[in-house]
Amino acid sequence: MKSTRRTFLHLTSGAVVLPAVSRIARAETYPTRPVHLIVAFAAGGTNDTVARLLGQALSERLGQRLVIENRTGAGSNIGTEVVVRAPPDGYTLLMAGTPNAINATLYDKLPFNFIRDIAPVAAILSMPDVMEVNPSLPVSTIPEFIAYARANPGKVAMASAGTGGATHLAGELFKAMTGINLVHVPYRGDAPALVDLMGGQVQVMFDLMPASIEYIKTGKLRALGVTSVARSEALPDLPTVGEFVPGYEASAWLGVGAPAKTPVEIIEKLNREINAVLSDPKFKARLTDLGASVLPGSSAEFGKLIADETGKWGKVVRAANIKPE
Repeated sequence: MKSTRRTFLHLTSGAVVLPAVSRIARAETYPTRPVHLIVAFAAGGTNDTVARLLGQALSERLGQRLVIENRTGAGSNIGTEVVVRAPPDGYTLLMAGTPNAINATLYDKLPFNFIRDIAPVAAILSMPDVMEVNPSLPVSTIPEFIAYARANPGKVAMASAGTGGATHLAGELFKAMTGINLVHVPYRGDAPALVDLMGGQVQVMFDLMPASIEYIKTGKLRALGVTSVARSEALPDLPTVGEFVPGYEASAWLGVGAPAKTPVEIIEKLNREINAVLSDPKFKARLTDLGASVLPGSSAEFGKLIADETGKWGKVVRAANIKPE
């Protein structure tokens, strides 16, 4: 009887140990083939640029190529759904960002729930917008702009890269917190919006820093403030919008997500390797050149950021009654 009991205990303990060993082995050997990182925006944009920088560095650490795939359309929803429907094995990842948090409220009937269906892996960066105006506008500071807009209600046009996008909502948040009336003029992307801003057809824009910083430095646009909590290393003398509008913050963010149910061991390994990339001085310097700051941290911390941002932008979408184009 004792021998039988010892045999049973040995077998059951082995049954517990084997799955744990299997999980550890799976994480140690992953990846065994190229990993695909889905970028839900066109090549050449900020998301794509950061994905390719990350891909090069992460490929070296993982020992497998990180293949960047651009799956555009529907404000990032098409690319996101590709990852949602992919096998949860760590070989299809998503370059997630602010649009995912906005779209959760902006679109009434998405075929997925971003928070439920995408597992957070690691945040990469935070990037402020720049509140910028055409140099012919007779304002040099945010208080002067607010006073000018109040004196000219409905006559100041605010450009954005598209209805419901991050640049649009940054402006809507500013409007709501200051009580001013700006006329929203949506464009299909940053480039045409910036052309008209520099041409004087529109007067103000809240744009991502990488797209605008050279125009600011050459005097083609006048920057009034950055939308982050702290000042930007790329434009250190420029104040934050929050210094004049207390509580205002509208930074964009990027991170890596995976299909829900991806093994936690794989997510933890990816998180470690991505954070190692973020700690590299050369990688950090490249992001600084883009006007961004690295966001190291755990997958749980990234998940909290996503939840907080989804709630924040959901309130703005509902208050302004914004509908997708």
